[in-house]
Amino acid sequence: MGEPSRLDRIEDIKARNALSKKAAFGKDIDFSQYREKAKDHDYPKSLADLSPEDKEQMLRVGVDVEENERAGTFVQMDHSVIHCGATQEGIELLSTSEARERYPWLSDYWWKALAVDADKYTARAELHQEHGYFIRALPGVKAIFPLQACLYIGQEGLEQDVHNIVIAEEGSELHIISGCATGAHVTSGLHIGVSEFYVKKGARVTFTMIHNWGEQVAVRPRTGTIVEEGGIFLSNYVSMNPVRDLQMYPTTYLKGPGAIARYHTIVVAPEGSNLDVGSRVVLQAPDTRAEIIARTLTTGGTIINRGCLVGETPGVKAHLECRGLMLGDKGIIQAIPELLAKAPNLDLSHEAAVGKIAPEEIEYLMARGLSEEQATAVIVRGFLNVQITGLPSHLQAQIDRAIASSQEKGL
Repeated sequence: MGEPSRLDRIEDIKARNALSKKAAFGKDIDFSQYREKAKDHDYPKSLADLSPEDKEQMLRVGVDVEENERAGTFVQMDHSVIHCGATQEGIELLSTSEARERYPWLSDYWWKALAVDADKYTARAELHQEHGYFIRALPGVKAIFPLQACLYIGQEGLEQDVHNIVIAEEGSELHIISGCATGAHVTSGLHIGVSEFYVKKGARVTFTMIHNWGEQVAVRPRTGTIVEEGGIFLSNYVSMNPVRDLQMYPTTYLKGPGAIARYHTIVVAPEGSNLDVGSRVVLQAPDTRAEIIARTLTTGGTIINRGCLVGETPGVKAHLECRGLMLGDKGIIQAIPELLAKAPNLDLSHEAAVGKIAPEEIEYLMARGLSEEQATAVIVRGFLNVQITGLPSHLQAQIDRAIASSQEKGL
């Protein structure tokens, strides 16, 4: 990039001052455990030229290397962008490094949905950013097919820091599948992913993120979203496989009248996994609506599931639902629903429940010819299969495939 602007220099100073600032939630991560430098990867003529193992890993997180029915594809392997481009007119897809070179106005969005000095991870991403994706739909443009983005760690013990920006201009519509994964033989690493979403007046963004990390990988996504008048933001998160340490708490600010946010989270914690996940929506304008739905299941790991709704103006309405299922004698699920009302005449509600499968449910299915194992599988599948209102069918199918794939591997 060229000479840093004054704003860039200010953000840089803030980040340096926050490099030792621990996060509000989750275990502290020692950056020195991970390698900062990665070998460069070539830009292949086609994603089909990737190794069969890499293609299989990407497919598990919803990234189709054949790019069938996709409006664009971004793939970053370690610190190298190896594929990037949109196929639909009116939709832009670049690396954020290239976008900052091309568009000086991008500084109006950089660190505006979350703070650069929120914690040591946002600070680290600012000071060590290695690309990330920039997606923009021009005014009134509606994506026919989803865009797909893959952030992939292919080298053992590597740290990957990315900063993503998504802008849906007024009246536009975007569907995004973001798949994060590690190579088949990679067991450890650190991924820090900063994402900022800007949903303009009357626009709609559907964002589906599927994680499939190595068993000793630490993950720190940091996400902020701003939704303007009449805008809609739908976020779906799926993590079904072992991961050593994941902590995230994305926050959406509904700033325009009539704006809507919905979060749907499906996480499974096998033994050895430590997941501190959650979502927060701040309703700041009249007639805004929000919904947070979470399904958590442990087969031996630990899940802390947070959810928070903040009503700051009269007339808003929001609901929070946390349900957890203990499968076996090991594991921990802690549900922490929070409601914060800062104005009169608003409607915030929540439901929370954690428990085991009732024996009579299994007996009922066994009486109809299923084995105990089959009966358990049917109940688990029903528990996890959340039908998400308004989700395009191809994205719902992607979530269904992720759940099915995990069950095939012996969930």
